[in-house]
Amino acid sequence: MSSGLAQVYSRGQDGIDAPEVCVEVHLANGLPSLTIVGLPETAVRESKDRVRAALANCGFEYPARRITVNLAPADLPKEGGRFDLAIALGILAASGQIPGESLAEYEFLGELSLGGELRPVHGALPAALGCHRSARRLILPGGNAAEAALVEGLTVLGASHLLAVCAHLQGSKPLSPTETPHPAVSDTDSRDYAEVRGHYHAKRALEVAAAGGHNLLMIGPPGSGKSMLAERLPTILPLLDEDEALETIAIASVWGQPFDPSRWRRPPFRAPHHTASAPAMVGGGGAHLRPGEISLAHHGVLFLDELPEFNRKVLEVLREPLETGRIVLSRAARKAEFPARFQLIAAMNPCPCGYLGDPAGRCHCSPSQIQRYRSRISGPLLDRIDIHVEVNCHTGELLTPQAPTASSAQMRERVAAARKRALVRGGRLNARLGVREIERHCGLDRQGEALLARAVDRLGLSHRALHRILKVARTIADLDDSDAIGPKHLSEAIGYRRLDRQPASGHTVSITR
Repeated sequence: MSSGLAQVYSRGQDGIDAPEVCVEVHLANGLPSLTIVGLPETAVRESKDRVRAALANCGFEYPARRITVNLAPADLPKEGGRFDLAIALGILAASGQIPGESLAEYEFLGELSLGGELRPVHGALPAALGCHRSARRLILPGGNAAEAALVEGLTVLGASHLLAVCAHLQGSKPLSPTETPHPAVSDTDSRDYAEVRGHYHAKRALEVAAAGGHNLLMIGPPGSGKSMLAERLPTILPLLDEDEALETIAIASVWGQPFDPSRWRRPPFRAPHHTASAPAMVGGGGAHLRPGEISLAHHGVLFLDELPEFNRKVLEVLREPLETGRIVLSRAARKAEFPARFQLIAAMNPCPCGYLGDPAGRCHCSPSQIQRYRSRISGPLLDRIDIHVEVNCHTGELLTPQAPTASSAQMRERVAAARKRALVRGGRLNARLGVREIERHCGLDRQGEALLARAVDRLGLSHRALHRILKVARTIADLDDSDAIGPKHLSEAIGYRRLDRQPASGHTVSITR
């Protein structure tokens, strides 16, 4: 390394990846200036003012020379204040104020305040994974240290100030490595299905959905408990394994969500408002692509309340991720892929006023109004929802003493056992079985084939809906600890295709059983 030139390694951000960025600093004779090249966006270009103030306030000499900072590779867009620390250290090493020999052993992340304090940045976990693959040590703000230390085998050094980093590199006061955290794996939750009175049919459907990873739609009047039931679904889902948990934390880190050790290995639960836009749902954001709600719900639950109130275009963009488990975002100059293997749980009213089938006769919606309301949800999207279940409001269930009901812990045990059967048999959850796997694992006897044929004729089911019924029946059989799909399993699965039964024109539509 020649005099006046220094190289410092850092990490950029591209989707949920963190590509290596080499920060090259060159000091040359000429009028004092600082130029940053390498596709820096506004926040990166503004780092020259933060770095200048931080170096001055820390007592360092700011070189009165022509300073050129190159962020390589030059064709990768750079964003945020994550390169502040690396640029400051590069200037100090190029001017001989700190030793530059050991810089190649580290990677640096961190935004600088004007006083030299280090502020946390987004995407620390993906950067830590990349640093581990490069066999270097990572120095970053103390606020990101616990998250980065989740990567086994990586030496993570958290610092609170630029002076602390310089003291470490000079050998006068080494930084202490951050120990790999071992967050307590807790399966307890403040919410429990034992608190839900009645709704035995809905809770059964949610248990089936959890066991097979099936998408589910609840239909019921306002105040019937749809949101309460959906919010408790994560309490019966098994904890994530370490790889799944790291993947979900990496997505949240890129999005800017702080690391919460109390949620370690807990499936995420996202509930966007029905006014959410398509970029908010699937990701995007112009030149800087960020994950959306479906990626933040990866390995967890996406709950869409008031489903018909969502913009139809927003709902239609969910169709491909529901099938593939990923979303590819393309812009004129950039392309990013985010994982999106989520379980969709949705809720809607049965009609525009919400009281279809009410015994008091409060609903005056015509069949055409009901049809227009339900047609806001396209047929292809409904085909991708395995289970349609009615959630009715029975006042007597709230006033009478509560009968014994299963707790979330008991339901979770049954769900875990059913999932284990599915994974041992086919290597994946039943909701993700392909066509050949359905033929192999969801075979029916003659009685079952006749029952399914009658259902297809009466309901006019599509091929996709037919496969959904078979997969749900396979899950119900797994919950029943049965190797074969029996007529009772198939009948229950057919009963979950509620919205495939279209109301006849001129007749009153009812959702009561």
